[in-house]
Amino acid sequence: MSSAPEGCFGGLHEVCVGVPDLETAIADFAAYGCYPLAQGTLTAAESLSRYGVNSVLRSARLGHQQSDHGLVRLMQWEKPLNTGLGLGPNLRAVGSRWGVRVTRSVFNIVNHAERAREAGLPISVIPPLLAVIGEVSGQRTAQPFRDPIVGVREMVLLQPYYRQVFFERFGYDSPAYGQIDAASLLATSQHTHVGLMIADDDAHTLDFYDEILGLKRTLDEHTPYDNATGSRLIFGLEPGEGFHMVDFDDPRTGPALQERRSGKLKCVRFASAARIDRLLEHSRLGCLGYSGYCWRAHDIERMHRRLESAGVRALTDVLVDEFGRPSLSFFAPDGYHWILLQHSP
Repeated sequence: MSSAPEGCFGGLHEVCVGVPDLETAIADFAAYGCYPLAQGTLTAAESLSRYGVNSVLRSARLGHQQSDHGLVRLMQWEKPLNTGLGLGPNLRAVGSRWGVRVTRSVFNIVNHAERAREAGLPISVIPPLLAVIGEVSGQRTAQPFRDPIVGVREMVLLQPYYRQVFFERFGYDSPAYGQIDAASLLATSQHTHVGLMIADDDAHTLDFYDEILGLKRTLDEHTPYDNATGSRLIFGLEPGEGFHMVDFDDPRTGPALQERRSGKLKCVRFASAARIDRLLEHSRLGCLGYSGYCWRAHDIERMHRRLESAGVRALTDVLVDEFGRPSLSFFAPDGYHWILLQHSP
């Protein structure tokens, strides 16, 4: 019997992105410091058994400096299920997924976005918004020209197949929470965290991530409208509307800034009666765009048995993926499509 602990290891390993052309997408992600690690293929029958998608698949894994998490897997489906989540004015939708990176300068990214818009490229931008940490947490408001402004400026960049948020820090540092590649065009880190959005009144729906996957719940709180400074536009809040935020982290992360590790899963939960698009079928594996998240497991066979007992939907057998790694896929209770990989020390 394996001596490995149960549950997942490290931060979120890969963000899966469906793309119409692998080579173009590799060039797109180079601007963020991403570079090719490996490529792999599956026949339609192999894709069906691993991901439930009856399509030939070509994939590329992208690295970022020496990081072992927050990476990108590009997936070119011969017959994609649909065009994905698309642009939209913000991140608001059940089924919405997005990746977040820290950058040296959000306005450097804005400059490129403005030139892209002038060139007629399809793009949607929410410009940099200030979120002061004390105001978000409900503490005393910083006084201008009297107190330090400690917080972030964050922006949203939506493209047909990419949904990304970028933030720049002010007045604090968290050295293990994203490593910026200063040599990259846009001077960004790997994905520091990823998001998903649901509309559900049952707070226990998200218990799956700590109770079954073994992630570490580090935040579980309601954010009222008045405290949701940057989030009002980013999440498309209606006047007076709040939301619940639950964070799941690398199990090794700690509370202090020096102990925080990137690789977080951030879950945004609205009320079930919220006026919100329902797009889960546009963010599963086989779709274009951000369509899957992948975590590593200490013991993939034990996790398979655990997931089977939990009654997850469309659980596959443990099979090697397009890169030769033992893996499985399934739909979590919140409806999101996931991949687990065997962790290799």
